[in-house]
Amino acid sequence: MSSTWCSRELVIVTAGVDEVALAPLRERVRSALVERVGMSRRRATMSVLLAGVFTVSFTITLLVVVLSRVADDLDSTVSVVSWSITAPMLAFAITGPAFGRLGDLVGHKRVFVGGLLGAGFFAGLAAFAPSALWLVALRTLSAASGAATGPSAMAFINRMFEPHERVRPFASWSFVSAGAPVLGVVAGVPLVETVGWRVIFLAQAPLCVAGALLAWWLLRDTEKQPGVRFDSTGALTLGVGAALILLGVNRGSAWGWASPGIIASLTCGVALLAMFVIVERRVDAPMVPPRWFRTRNVAFPVMSISLNNFGYMGGFILVPQMLDKGIGLSLETIGWLIIARPLTFALAAPLAARVTIRTGERFAGMFGSMTVFTSLIVLSTVRETSPLWVIALGLGFAGLGLGVASPAMSALLANAVDDSEMGTASAMHQLMAQIGALLGAAVMISVHEATLNQGILPSYSNALVIGAALCVVAGLLAGEVRSTKR
Repeated sequence: MSSTWCSRELVIVTAGVDEVALAPLRERVRSALVERVGMSRRRATMSVLLAGVFTVSFTITLLVVVLSRVADDLDSTVSVVSWSITAPMLAFAITGPAFGRLGDLVGHKRVFVGGLLGAGFFAGLAAFAPSALWLVALRTLSAASGAATGPSAMAFINRMFEPHERVRPFASWSFVSAGAPVLGVVAGVPLVETVGWRVIFLAQAPLCVAGALLAWWLLRDTEKQPGVRFDSTGALTLGVGAALILLGVNRGSAWGWASPGIIASLTCGVALLAMFVIVERRVDAPMVPPRWFRTRNVAFPVMSISLNNFGYMGGFILVPQMLDKGIGLSLETIGWLIIARPLTFALAAPLAARVTIRTGERFAGMFGSMTVFTSLIVLSTVRETSPLWVIALGLGFAGLGLGVASPAMSALLANAVDDSEMGTASAMHQLMAQIGALLGAAVMISVHEATLNQGILPSYSNALVIGAALCVVAGLLAGEVRSTKR
């Protein structure tokens, strides 16, 4: 129903009545209708954006609990197949800033749709992967394409909502972006047992295509920013440097920390990251503008998000293995227990938005970080005789903590940059969150492997305590932000 139609009807119904007296009423009705139509479109746009992000994120971690089965199917090892999770997560992080820049250049609608189509195409090919290396390569290309959806979705949210309104939509965005990989772990076991892992990736392809068509029809394109350039040197040094450091940390225990391969990998990785910093200071259009890290409400939220993801995602990768190998629970029981994490996230995110609006982002960030800390400490105390409700409680605290902290810090970051830089800022948010998650998984697994001589459960406890310590630092960083004025 349009406002023009409404005005015509009012003229017919009120013929002969004083027009001056009716003018205020007509204006109120018109405003109400326009607002209602606008809100409906915003909800529909949010649904399309979140569905796209969910579709590409859900399968990234789908194979976490069933890696051994996939390795057997492909006549490979768990160590090799595990890169079908690590490599896509790294690609998702590294390519995000490039897509953020591209969205600023050509419009985020085109980038969002193109990302969905690319993710679907490579997911369909991954269903027919003949070997573990092909699976890793195709899953990486699918994730790299799907990384376009995150920055574009955040750019749309930033443009649809005023700064004081952004906490609620960011709560939904955070639930989907952080919750989808967790739901992938939960669904992995029953789906693989029911239909097989190849069918899952095959089904992802038409879902991505359908989402792309719907997005092309519904979304209104964002304005194009003139003069946007790509920082290809920065992207290359960051991507290769991060990959080498992750490789060194991941294989340190297996190859020996003093082995030439590990030393070379870590040394070259650090050198490339140092070069990345130098490049970003010199180029005209840096992938991550250095001045942002001198801005309180950019630097501290980004670092807090990254460290929270270190503990959250490190535990997310580690805990299923602990419950399987350390305690001996069945895969079905593990799947049901892990539901506690996304369930509390789903419940916390909308409630956290209301709390954040009243208490401010600073309190929400500190509370969320310390709740993730509590989760990891509780899980570090789990032993063979621990009741299942203790495990569920520990997992639930993780979902609650990230569900409170992530939307608050994301909203602060969005409010601290100019609208013309939303794509780049959104990509940086995704980059730092994923880098934190990857480092958390690599470091905590390495701590577990390095301390196995203490016993299998104590070694998992050592790793979880490391993640908990970094969540404390995340809480301290969140305490340095300045909440949005309302």
